Amino acid sequence: MPDFSYSEAFSRNIGWVTEAEQEKLRHSRVAIAGLGGVGGSHLLTLSRLGIGAFHIADFDVFDWVNFNRQAGAGVSSVGQSKSEVMSALARDINPELALHIFSQGVTRENQSEFLDGVDLYVDGLDFFAFEARRAMFSACHERGIPAVTVAPLGMGAALLNFLPGGLSFEDYFHLDDSLDETDMALRFLMGLSPSMLQMGYLADPSRVDLSGHKGPSTAMACQLCAGVAATEVLKILLGRGKVYAAPWGVHFDAFKNKLRRTWRPGGNRNPLQRLAIAVARKRLASLGK
Repeated sequence: MPDFSYSEAFSRNIGWVTEAEQEKLRHSRVAIAGLGGVGGSHLLTLSRLGIGAFHIADFDVFDWVNFNRQAGAGVSSVGQSKSEVMSALARDINPELALHIFSQGVTRENQSEFLDGVDLYVDGLDFFAFEARRAMFSACHERGIPAVTVAPLGMGAALLNFLPGGLSFEDYFHLDDSLDETDMALRFLMGLSPSMLQMGYLADPSRVDLSGHKGPSTAMACQLCAGVAATEVLKILLGRGKVYAAPWGVHFDAFKNKLRRTWRPGGNRNPLQRLAIAVARKRLASLGK
């Protein structure tokens, strides 16, 4: 087998980026918490972009229910650590990768180390990991680290960027501790997707169970998310291209072939958003009857 050559492996990126920009990506460090549906795809897509260093975290193992959407899920990986499986796949793309693996996930104890020296954070946490997500975005805001989240919704992807000096995650979503988990999930969902493009083709609403931490998913959404997130990472790291930051968001739905750019000043406290949350709450309640 010939020796690995970074310049040859990622030469087809050149044209869309310059050689100098590719070198900048090579010496950039990205943190990804969560390596499941979106996180695993983020890691592999960013590895193919030529990002040279990662901090990655996940405490979970692959299971049969992951097969429909997660990049590392397969018969050979059932029961294996997601962080170990995904790191092996990433190193198969770029053997020179500098990988710092947090196999216990991100905790209060290791959060500082997880974010140390990173240029950007990409959210790959489970939808219902509210406490961990709030802590991560808060730490990024305090440290001035750009943070990107792209949610897989239906057969589409909803983007929110949180940039240094801009609106914080907490000021946008308002996920205060007084909320129960169902209300927190509802606010998070509506904040991610004010346009709710995905709801028009939900075939079986009974499969949505916010209180039970369950919901349907698709591989198409996860792959779309990876493409969107990697593009945002490229733009932010290279300082080239328009980057929309919260309260601006972008939602593309492949099933409907529709794109919506949303603007919610004040986030979930926006009067229009509060009305939408109230309507969604009633609709959710009706599903349980």
